[in-house]
Amino acid sequence: MTALLSPEALEAALRQIGAERYHNLHPFHRALHDGRLTRVQVQAWALNRYYYQARIPAKDAFLLARLEDPALRRLWRSRIVDHDGDLLPEGEEQNGGIARWLKLTDGLGLDRDYVVSTRGILPGTRHAVDAYVNFVRHRPILEAIASSLTEMFSPNIISERVSGMLRHYDFITPETLAYFTPRLTQAPKDVEFALDYVRQHARTAEQQEAVLEALRFKCGVLWAQLDALAYAYLSPGHIPPGAWRP
Repeated sequence: MTALLSPEALEAALRQIGAERYHNLHPFHRALHDGRLTRVQVQAWALNRYYYQARIPAKDAFLLARLEDPALRRLWRSRIVDHDGDLLPEGEEQNGGIARWLKLTDGLGLDRDYVVSTRGILPGTRHAVDAYVNFVRHRPILEAIASSLTEMFSPNIISERVSGMLRHYDFITPETLAYFTPRLTQAPKDVEFALDYVRQHARTAEQQEAVLEALRFKCGVLWAQLDALAYAYLSPGHIPPGAWRP
């Protein structure tokens, strides 16, 4: 890219990346939403996706430590609370994103200690998620923030996921999908800040291209996780050593 884009054109280019590369287009994702997976395959998805959910607060903490503006730190800190939850009076049940995801794996009949240990996740899952955490830890702050903009596309995929899974799987209930409802309001809030930051701070053509590449990278991280699941758990299935075996 050689020409500097207007903020509006930059946003349009970011949204076009999502239209072409977001993981709602992946065949595994389509099968999940359309009711074409077995209970075991849904379990494999939930087990592996837990690693992504659990590492998001670590990713955000790495970025938080690099922000020098207290106002920015306060805004970004809310993401960690959204996933980790906050301090609660003794006896109250934690309701952060990670705790809600464990309700899903519990409801699918997976052992909670095994899920939390992450012993059974696929190598492809681990490498993709760790690559994302390291990207945010080491790349310029502008690119790290831009990589979060896959959240622009998440409300639509969440609505589709919840309605499709409830319609097609008798082992799924609204309670087991409790993770997703708060994300319908959390994600747009996060996007509003991140998108405004990127529009304001990508001031050169080189910075704008870096922002676009950061979003392409993040879409690739999400896509690679589904590639690993499809290879391991869809017929005929090639489950690597050490990964969860039903």
